[in-house]
Amino acid sequence: MKTTDDHLFLFAGTSHPALAQEIAVNAGIKLGKIAITEFPDGETGVEILHSVRGCDVFVLQTVARNPNHYLMELLIIIDALIRASAKSITAVIPYYGYCRQDRKTSTRVPITAKLVANLIEKAGANHIVSMDLHAPQVQGFFDVPVDDLQAYPVLLELLKDLNFNDFIVVTPDIGSVKLARAYANRSGVEYMIIDKSRTSATEVSVLNLYGDVKGKNVLLIDDICSTAGTLVAAAKACQEGGAKRIVAMITHGVFVDEAIEKIEASPIEVLVVSNTIPLTKKALSCKKIIVISVAKLFSKAISCIMTGESMFSE
Repeated sequence: MKTTDDHLFLFAGTSHPALAQEIAVNAGIKLGKIAITEFPDGETGVEILHSVRGCDVFVLQTVARNPNHYLMELLIIIDALIRASAKSITAVIPYYGYCRQDRKTSTRVPITAKLVANLIEKAGANHIVSMDLHAPQVQGFFDVPVDDLQAYPVLLELLKDLNFNDFIVVTPDIGSVKLARAYANRSGVEYMIIDKSRTSATEVSVLNLYGDVKGKNVLLIDDICSTAGTLVAAAKACQEGGAKRIVAMITHGVFVDEAIEKIEASPIEVLVVSNTIPLTKKALSCKKIIVISVAKLFSKAISCIMTGESMFSE
């Protein structure tokens, strides 16, 4: 669905201009002109280069790679648009940074996902669009509408090209059971869970495989791959359990430290990842990784917001 409204603009922060361009083309809307600079002392400067008075504007910024910088840049852009008299501001955040810090895990720690929500809302955003939030309760951290899009319908389309049939969906995280169920229901297959124990921020010890993967193809799914520790440990557990082929699908490819090396050395045949985060050169050069664009899902969301149509099947 496309719109040619002269009072509608999509502004791109510096985190993912390629995705913003693709969304703008798919949705048929104009990219707003904006100047983003860095002063010698490291501060960020923003100037909107044309009138947005009375306009509905969308701001795309994925909060990854350098989350502190991109979050601050997003807040400054929103403030600039507010002061330029924009009618409405929707923050399009494909990857919501700090989403994993959604609760207190010990006595004296913050709930940073809530703090980020407060900052974005206080800056002036009156609608949020994100994708596969790691913690769905983040939607409740806002007092404005939040649309949490799902990547799996687009990612699953690739399985036909991979000739990947008769599979079972496996999730390496109890927190991703709902996501596993969505993948399984969409594919008409069963799903199962791997129970894990994290020994540190980067090390994972798999405890139990709840189900039988012997002689089966395994579709290993998760929302985020950061160090790849969880994903690779789960793949090894499936291999040891007798799985035939292992294909992984994740929404957000953070890929830090030695993640790519771990993936290359793992039993994972193919790893399908969306483009919510721009991949590093190392990740793009990995022959196991296939990137699928989710731009059309965000384009549809923008169109639905402007027309008042439902984004989701009733």
